[in-house]
Amino acid sequence: MPNTLHLPILGLLLWWSTALSAQDSTSPLDLSKASVYVSPVQRADWQKVTAVLRDEVSRRSTVQLPVRNALESNDAPQIVLITEAEKAKLPDDWLREIRTLSPIGPEGYQLFTIPWARKVVLVANDKRGALYAMGKLLRKLEIHPDRLLLSGHLKLSSTPRYEIRGHQLGYRPKTNAYDAWSADQFDQYIRELAIFGANSIEIMPPRTDDDFTSRHMPIPAIEMIAAQSAACADYDLDVWMWYPNMGTDYEHPDSIAKEIAERHEVFAAVPRLDHLFVPGGDPGDLAPDILFAWLEQVATVLHQYHPEAKIWVSPQVFRPTRLWLGSFYQHINRKYDWLGGVVFGPWVKTPLPEIRHLIDPDIPIRRYPDITHSLSSQYPIPHWDLAYAITLGRECINPRPEDQKRIHNALDEWGNGSLSYSEGTNDDVNKFIWSDQDWDPETPVIETLRDYARFFIGPDYTESVAQGLLSLERNLRGPLLTNEQVEKSLWQWQAMEARAPQAVRSNFRFQMGVIRAYFDAYIQQRLIRETYVENLARQQLGDYGSNGVKEAINRCEETLAEYRKQQGVHPFKEKCEQMADDLYESIGAQLTVEKHGAMGGRGNFIDNIDNPLNDIAYIYSELNKIKALRTTEAQRAAIAALLHRENPGEGGCYDNFGDPASWERVLVRTPLTEDPGNLKTPRVSFGVGLIGEEWVHEITATGFSGQATPLAWANQITTLYDQPLEVLYEDLDPESSYRIRVAYTGRFKSRMKLTADGLPVHDFIQTGTQPLHEFAIPAEAVQDGQVLFTWTCGEAERGAQVSEVWIIKAQKE
Repeated sequence: MPNTLHLPILGLLLWWSTALSAQDSTSPLDLSKASVYVSPVQRADWQKVTAVLRDEVSRRSTVQLPVRNALESNDAPQIVLITEAEKAKLPDDWLREIRTLSPIGPEGYQLFTIPWARKVVLVANDKRGALYAMGKLLRKLEIHPDRLLLSGHLKLSSTPRYEIRGHQLGYRPKTNAYDAWSADQFDQYIRELAIFGANSIEIMPPRTDDDFTSRHMPIPAIEMIAAQSAACADYDLDVWMWYPNMGTDYEHPDSIAKEIAERHEVFAAVPRLDHLFVPGGDPGDLAPDILFAWLEQVATVLHQYHPEAKIWVSPQVFRPTRLWLGSFYQHINRKYDWLGGVVFGPWVKTPLPEIRHLIDPDIPIRRYPDITHSLSSQYPIPHWDLAYAITLGRECINPRPEDQKRIHNALDEWGNGSLSYSEGTNDDVNKFIWSDQDWDPETPVIETLRDYARFFIGPDYTESVAQGLLSLERNLRGPLLTNEQVEKSLWQWQAMEARAPQAVRSNFRFQMGVIRAYFDAYIQQRLIRETYVENLARQQLGDYGSNGVKEAINRCEETLAEYRKQQGVHPFKEKCEQMADDLYESIGAQLTVEKHGAMGGRGNFIDNIDNPLNDIAYIYSELNKIKALRTTEAQRAAIAALLHRENPGEGGCYDNFGDPASWERVLVRTPLTEDPGNLKTPRVSFGVGLIGEEWVHEITATGFSGQATPLAWANQITTLYDQPLEVLYEDLDPESSYRIRVAYTGRFKSRMKLTADGLPVHDFIQTGTQPLHEFAIPAEAVQDGQVLFTWTCGEAERGAQVSEVWIIKAQKE
C-alpha cells in the first residue's frame, strides 16, 4: 500500500505550496461547507466523536458537516481527525507547519489549522483524545445560524496534567435541578462536561442521606443510574459512584446481609462502574476497623459485576480524634488489593499536603471539592457580606471562576485530580473552570469563560458573557452596602438581555446570569434602604429624653411599620420571580419550595429575597419587653441598653467579627492561597445556633430559645476543629484592669476555653446554651499593653466560633 491517506498527491503539493496567497491566514477559516474525514483505522471506534461534532453544530446552525471517506483533493474546507501514527503521511507542506508541536500523552491531542489548505487537523491516539480534540475545536468554533467560522491560526499540542477530571451528578431529591432531568438531559450534560475535558462522572445509589424520591423524578433512581452509566460508557468516561454507609450496624450478620443485598442490586444495575467512593463519614460514621472490614465485603460484591473496579475512601468525619485518624491511615497504608486511593473532601481534618506525606507515595489522592455551596462549606466565599448570606444562602447560583482557580491551584500538586461535589446546575460555571484547571492549571480563567460563552450562549456573546460572569463574582466581594460593582453588573446583563434573541433568552445558562444580576441589585437596594430606616428608627427611639418614652417608642415602631408596608412589589423582585419560573421550565431548577418544589435550605434562594437585612425583628422584640416594664425609669434604662448594646465604655474596644474592619485584630498565620479550605486559617461563618441542632441551612437572626437576636450574632469568626483562634488587642493601658465580654454563637456549639497570653480566662465551657459571657482578664496579660486571646476546642469538636467581643476597661471611682 502506498504511504498515503488516499490523496492524489501528484500536482497537489505544488498547488498547496503556492496557495498561501489565496487564503489570508489571519482571516477566519470558513468551515460552513466543510466535510469531516476520520481515520479509517479508527472510523468505527471514533464514530461517537464525529457525532458529537455534527450534533452540536447542527443544534446551533443549518451547517451539516457531511462525513467523507477521503481527504479532499482541492481547496474544499475539511476537518481531519487522524491518529498520531498517520500524521507522518500528511503532505510535507502540512508537516512543516506543525513540526515543533510536542508529542502527546494519554488522552492528549494535537489541533492545528492549515489556513491556505482550508483544513483543520486533529490528531489523537485514543478515543478520549479524539473526543477532547473535537471538544476543543467546538469551544473555538464560532457557530452562527448559517455559518461556521474558526478564527485564529490554531497550533497546539495538549495532554491533561491530571488523570482524574470530573463531576458528581447525583439523581436525588436534595439537588436543586438534577432530580427533574430525563436520561437525555443527563446524556447531554455529560457530553458537555466531556467537551471541556472531563473524563469521570460520579453517580449515586438510590438510597443516600435523602428522601427516596421526589415529585420531579421522571423515572426511578435505579433506572436513571443505569442510564447515566450507559451514557458515560458511550463517551468512554469513567463511572464513579458515591455510596455512603446508611445502615445502622455493620457488624451484625443480619444487618450486613441487608446491606450486601442492596449492593448486589445497585452494582448489577449499572453497565459500567470503575470506581466506588465510600466516605468515612457525612454520613455513615464508622470506626476505621469496622469500616475497612466492611469495605472488604463490599469489594467482593463489587467485583462480581465490575471486576476491575476499585474502592476509594475518605477520612471524612464530623468529629475526628487522633485515634480515629491514626487508625484510618494505618489501614490505607496496608494497600488492600481493592483500594483505589484516598479522597480529600469536605470535613476532612488533615490538610491535603499532610495526607500526601502520611500515606504511601504510590497511593493516589482524589480531590472532592465542594464547588456548589457558598457558606457552611469546604470553600466558603471569604468575608461574605451578611446580607448575601441571609438571602443568596448556601446553594445559590454561584459563578466563582477566579476563586475556583485559586482554590484549585493552591493544592493541585498534592493530588491526582478532582471530581467535584455538586448539588445541581447552580455551580455550572465552576464545573467548567475545574475541568480546565485539572487539564492545565496554567489556563487563564478568562479563556475558559470565553469558551463557555462562545459555545453555550453564542459567538456574539463571547466577551460580554465572559465579563458578565466575572462581574457576578465581584458582586460578592466586600461590603455590599458600598459595592459599586453591583449596579454595573446589572447594566451589563440588561444590555445583553435587551439585544438577545429568544433562543438566548431561553438558554438556562444565560438565564442564570440574568437572575443573579437582578437579585444582587435588588438586595443591595434593600440593604441601603433598610440600613437608613433602622438608623432613623434608632434616632427616634433615642429621643425618649425629650419626647418621652411612649412617644419615642411609638415613632420608632411607626417608622419600622411604614417601611414594611412600602416594601410591596419591586420590578427587580418581579423579574427574579419570573426568571425563577423560566429556569424551572428550561432546566428544572428549583429556586422556591412551594412553587418549584425545592428542598428547604438548598437551592431555594428566591424564597429568601425579602428576608430582613437589619435588626428590625430584634428591635421589635426588645420594644415589646420594654413596654411591659412597670416603671418609666426601667424603660429608659432598657432603651439606653438597647441603643448602646455595642458600647464598650470609656477606654474600651468592641468588635463584631462579621465586620471586615474587626479582622485587623485577627491573626492569620497561613494565607488562603495555601489554605483555601481554612483548615488552619480563620473564616467567617453564619448562623446564630439553634438548641438541639448543629446544622443551619438558612441564616436568620433567631436562635437559642427561638427569640429574635441581634444580627451581629448571625456571623462569627471561626476556626475548624482544634485549630486555635487568635485575636490580638493592642494599645491597652498597662496600669488598668479589664474584663472581656464575649458572644459565643454559631452552629458548632463546641466546648471551648479561652486564654490571654497563655493565662487562663475560662476553662472549657459548653457553648450554644447562652450567648453572652463575661470574665476578668488576668492583670499579667495586660502589663505590656497588648493581649493575645486564644480560643481552643477540645478534641473531636467542630471548631471555635466567636461573634462579638467587648474589652471593658475598669473605671476609676
